[in-house]
Parts: sequence; C-alpha cells; structure tokens
Amino acid sequence: MRITTWNVNGIRAVMKKEFDESVIKIGADMLCLQETKAQVDEVDAALKHYAGKYEIFRNSAERKGYSGTAILTNQKPLNVTYGLNLPEFDTEGRVVTAEYDDFFLVTVYTPNGGEGLKRLDFKEQWNKVFQEYLERLEHTKPVISCGDFNVAHRPIDLKNPESNYNKTAGYTQVEIDGMDNLLGVGFVDVFRHLNPDKVEYTYWSYRFNARARNAGWRIDYFIISPKLIDKVKDITIHPEIYGSDHCPVSLDMEL
Repeated sequence: MRITTWNVNGIRAVMKKEFDESVIKIGADMLCLQETKAQVDEVDAALKHYAGKYEIFRNSAERKGYSGTAILTNQKPLNVTYGLNLPEFDTEGRVVTAEYDDFFLVTVYTPNGGEGLKRLDFKEQWNKVFQEYLERLEHTKPVISCGDFNVAHRPIDLKNPESNYNKTAGYTQVEIDGMDNLLGVGFVDVFRHLNPDKVEYTYWSYRFNARARNAGWRIDYFIISPKLIDKVKDITIHPEIYGSDHCPVSLDMEL
C-alpha cells in the first residue's frame, strides 16, 4: 500500500500544473492533500474525474480560498470524520480522519505560526489538542498521521537553522516543543527514523529562487504509531514533482 501526502497550495491551481501526470507517476492508493484552498463543491469539481478511481473526502474552511484538506482513497473506509470535534479548532478544515480495519489515517494541515509569529499561541494550543486527538484514536487502533505540520523539527530539517530560529514561523522553540511532545509519547517520524542523517526537504519558498538552490525545509511528515513501524517498507520524498511550493511524500507499507 502506498499513502502519499501533498500540500498542493490550491487544488484548482495545481490542476493546471501537471497534477494528473504527477498522480499517475506516484501511484498512491491513498492520496492526502492539504491546503486545497477551496470549498467542498469546488474541490469536487476539481477532482470530478477521479471519482471513478478514488472515494473523495474533503474538509473545507469557512473562509473561502483558505486552508482545507482531503483524502482520496481506493480502499473504502469504515468511517470518516472531519475536524477534531472542537468548534474553536474546526472552522479551518484542517483535519480529515478515515478509519480502516487496522488503523486510522489522519491527514492534517497544521496552522502556521503566522507573519510576525502572530498565531504562535494558537498553534501551541492546536499542537496540544491535536496530540490529544491522536492519542485518543490510538487507544482504539494504530494511527498513520500525515500532512503539513508546519515545523522543521531539527537543524537538519532546514537549510538555514541559525538565522531562522525563534524568528521565523516553523522554526521556533514553541513549535519544536510541539513535535518533541508528539514524538515523546511514542509516535514516530518515519522519515527521520529510517534516515537519521539524510538531508531532504519538502518545502521551498517561491522567493529568492529557493527551490533551484535547494534552500528548503522538511515540514511534511508521516507520523505513525510505533506498532506500525515494522510494516513500513520505504518512505520517499519526491522533489522532482512540481506544481506546488511543497513536494509529495510517499509511505510504502504492508497493511
């Protein structure tokens, strides 16, 4: 089974940038999207030609053109839920959860700390409630969570750690602590578990020719329950696939 996560930075925009060719190349059984930036009917319209291959579950923000997540899956889930069941965190369409016989699949678009770190307090709260949500799910069955967590966890995970530390959203101690806490209760960052010293990025700013210079950040993750780590066959970051300021990440498992 291949599960792929991709922050597409606008589902309607990425459709014009060889999205279909990229999906064929990746060959995912389950495709988790973040930052769809579209309402439910707009996501449905953009993805209508996938309806025969995948079941499509989408969560949109109340604010138009903002945030949003989706799961496309060729394996019918037992149940699908949207959000965290907490109204103060569920207006931005940031979570979709699909339940299967042996695991939960959770796609997430974690809030950004914001320009000037204006949303850092909100993100700190979000990290806490999202961790609690994953822990509750794990009491029932193992969890595969994937998406844009909007944090570079360690210096190896971004090109310029010194100049960004505690100054740039995505690499503040508050955000690092959030990932530390999540991994501290046992969840596993699959890429770093398998590649302790490998430098690869999943996001590059559109500014300063960052992608050409590979001045990037690794902020897109698969975070899974420890019970599942032995079922992992491989994890692949796809920097050769364009269309967004993020690239896809694929997890291959035997499930």
